[in-house]
Amino acid sequence: MANIRATPRAKAAIAAMIVAAGTSGMVALFPGQQSLPDDAALAVKTLVVPWEGDALEAYLDKIAKPPVWTICNGDTTNVKPGMVETQEGCNQRLAVKIVRDYRKPLTQCIANWSNKPLSWRAMMLSLAWNIGVRATCNSTAARLGREGKYQQSCIAATAFNKAGGRMVIGLVKRREMGDPSRIGEAELCVSGLN
Repeated sequence: MANIRATPRAKAAIAAMIVAAGTSGMVALFPGQQSLPDDAALAVKTLVVPWEGDALEAYLDKIAKPPVWTICNGDTTNVKPGMVETQEGCNQRLAVKIVRDYRKPLTQCIANWSNKPLSWRAMMLSLAWNIGVRATCNSTAARLGREGKYQQSCIAATAFNKAGGRMVIGLVKRREMGDPSRIGEAELCVSGLN
């Protein structure tokens, strides 16, 4: 595991989101779409979109076991071969799903969700988007977060670095300190603590 540490780029991303959210705690991330809670907006902008990419045509994710048809930013819901989406359609899918299918269930399995650190909530949302809500809610990272042990939680989430039963270097980077152009989940998480 990389040396998990706070970085200026992650601190800047968190600060920018706090300013964008203002007193409402909501951010208009996509033009013409519903505003997102600050944690969902931070997760989408800093973690989900950079790591998932934007695929406007459906593709078969063969790393997943079993393989699954995927589109947009890693969306697998009702995706069929040959499906094509617009950028606006991908933004809409992401904005609706991150709040309804990921954030809402996380707020139910993690008490006092809104009182947890913004960076930790964003990391947990990105983790859930990638590994599923059930796995996230049942994870050591969630347990530690419930106990207020955020630093340990940030590090515990890095264990989810496998796909199809094998370690994937891209997931290691996503979970830990990222790469030169993308912030890692643990990097963002610890950068918002204290």
